[in-house]
Amino acid sequence: MKVQPTASHYINGRFVEDEQGAALPVIYPATGETIAKLHSATPNIVELAVEAAREAQPAWARLKPVERGRILRKAADLLRERNAQLARLETLDTGKAIQETLVADAASAADAIEFFAGAIAGYNGDYVDLGGPFAYTKREALGVCVGIGAWNYPIQVAGWKSAPALAMGNAMVFKPSENTPLSALALAEIYSEAGLPDGLFNVVQGYGDVGGALVSHPGVAKVSLTGSIGTGKRVLSLAGAQMKHATMELGGKSPLIVFDDADVENAVGGAMLGNFYSTGQVCSNGTRVFVHDGIFDRFLDRLTERTKAIRIGDPLDPDTQMGPLINKAQHEKVTGYIQAGKDDGAVLHYGGKVPALQGFEGGFFVEPTIFTGVKDDMRIAREEIFGPVMSVLSFADEDEVIARANDTEFGLAAGVFTRDLPRAHRVIGELQAGTCWINAYNLTPVEVPFGGYKQSGIGRENALAALGHYSQLKSVYVETGDVQSPY
Repeated sequence: MKVQPTASHYINGRFVEDEQGAALPVIYPATGETIAKLHSATPNIVELAVEAAREAQPAWARLKPVERGRILRKAADLLRERNAQLARLETLDTGKAIQETLVADAASAADAIEFFAGAIAGYNGDYVDLGGPFAYTKREALGVCVGIGAWNYPIQVAGWKSAPALAMGNAMVFKPSENTPLSALALAEIYSEAGLPDGLFNVVQGYGDVGGALVSHPGVAKVSLTGSIGTGKRVLSLAGAQMKHATMELGGKSPLIVFDDADVENAVGGAMLGNFYSTGQVCSNGTRVFVHDGIFDRFLDRLTERTKAIRIGDPLDPDTQMGPLINKAQHEKVTGYIQAGKDDGAVLHYGGKVPALQGFEGGFFVEPTIFTGVKDDMRIAREEIFGPVMSVLSFADEDEVIARANDTEFGLAAGVFTRDLPRAHRVIGELQAGTCWINAYNLTPVEVPFGGYKQSGIGRENALAALGHYSQLKSVYVETGDVQSPY
């Protein structure tokens, strides 16, 4: 089961290899086998990529926005045409079930590219009437932007970052996660086929040192990272030292609150989507599920029943609903948190074991897991696990649950399930989170900004807000009369 790309990197419209770079093996998480062998970028590769971007960007920025959008729209169409093969590639790279990658990965990247292709033609500055004199503002490209991707949604993240950057007239050098390097190369080929001029979207592979080299390069104007808080702090420090623009989309430990008047079936479905989709490897997951005392038992019974029915197995089987975790290290981390939950006195209500799957003995599987009896100060209730581990907690009243929900360093997401819409809006208004849902969870249409409060990030992905983060504002004062000077 080999998916070896032409070369490790894509620079200036073509594949490039440098075998002097450190080995970068690609592991299929369902079996543990190596399916491709790449190389991390050397300093020469980094320099080639940044220089290609610097040379290509000015002419691209001078194009009419609608002309840039026309090329991006072609790329979105090609992504949709090749969705099936891209979904298979993403499943092999990530281990996610193909029933997920068919609808949530390349399709989401296509949605983002299509949105920004259309939005950019109408994204303008302002006219300011000063009673004779006037002023106007312009939105201008930043230059070369660096995107650093995550391994849970590789092609989606590449699309979410490159689409607004390119639409705004920037160039991008994109570094995928070393765990999932393949689909960004496929996206780069599609951009070229759609007519994107060479040098505007370059892909370089590598570990943290390559990301650091890109962020600190003097030719780079902005960095956008999706990753952990620890990585985000290191990258932001590098960028800040040179006063570079930065967008940080980081982790979370988000609350999902279920009031006693909620539709239990919908609330259970939302909680499962917010904990078990993509094997729990979603930054916005609502892993602290607060359920009102009055419906706690009914909610837990139905949650358990539906969780037992989840199909774990071969990610390439269309009937599989949950694949493995990304790698051995993540598997050890998640199973370690499950043990910590038990050690701290939480009740392992369901799951928590490593399933024995014939033919997939080397895979990184873990059962969907539900803890009850969880206290707010337990590690499983405070730290991001990034696996299918749900903590179900009870609460008695609105003020109590708001205070408990906000008692965290994170602030990425939050959800509320209730039929009382005034209460829904009131509670959402009090929750310290940047991305919120009412009677739903983890839906992220490109038309809506995505990002967090507090330690969960800076800036926003998607929507018109993203164009603001990939541009700088120029103000121009225009005098229509004489200059009044005392000299």
